[in-house]
Amino acid sequence: MSASTTQANPAPPVAEASDDSKISFKLTPSWYRLDDGTRAGDVNLRANTETQTAWLGYYRDKTDFSQTRAGYENKLDGGWIRAVLSAQVASGGFIGGSVTSEIGGETYGILGFGRTNLRDYYNLNFDPNDAITVGVGTRAIADTELTLFHLWDDRLHTRQRVTHAIIRHKLGDENNKQRFTLDVSRKSGLTSDDNFVRGYAVSVAYDFKRYFVRIARDEYVNFSPATQWRISAGLRF
Repeated sequence: MSASTTQANPAPPVAEASDDSKISFKLTPSWYRLDDGTRAGDVNLRANTETQTAWLGYYRDKTDFSQTRAGYENKLDGGWIRAVLSAQVASGGFIGGSVTSEIGGETYGILGFGRTNLRDYYNLNFDPNDAITVGVGTRAIADTELTLFHLWDDRLHTRQRVTHAIIRHKLGDENNKQRFTLDVSRKSGLTSDDNFVRGYAVSVAYDFKRYFVRIARDEYVNFSPATQWRISAGLRF
């Protein structure tokens, strides 16, 4: 378990233009398998408009640990400065919040900051979130977005650091919407038993119209000794 908040991997804070009164939903069931024998499942439902998102989720593993969580995001667009403000609560008394911002136009800088009350929380973002994030990104290539960012624990003295390189590429036309996403990351830092580790993670996702699937392999997941496989599949409606 990790005491951290939901500071999602930096992505475009500003949603594509749409009617802000229209609510869209995204349902994501996920399955997790660790090489220490632990199995777990999670289901997450998100509701969003152009500028606001709310979610409700439930996680449970074979050790009988379970946690219910809820969160809210608000996207702010100030032209050359765009930001996402995020807050989350979870059963067991967890509270956390974060801000992630873009500064620039098609090519932009990324700055993020997250804090929690350090109560127990199973971190489903798999990065240290009592942390600072710095990076760059660009949408200057047609149908493609590239981001590179680095985040580090600046509070708990764990020396935990993670670097992500992400490619998002749109395929097809408006009637055949598809997207491919590749996220490769490298991590280093102390585990909960003070062992220093270095590892890698790879996540591949494919979206086709309303449906999507994602698979990931994550060494030292949440800076534990275990390697985790993750499969997610779901739909938007």
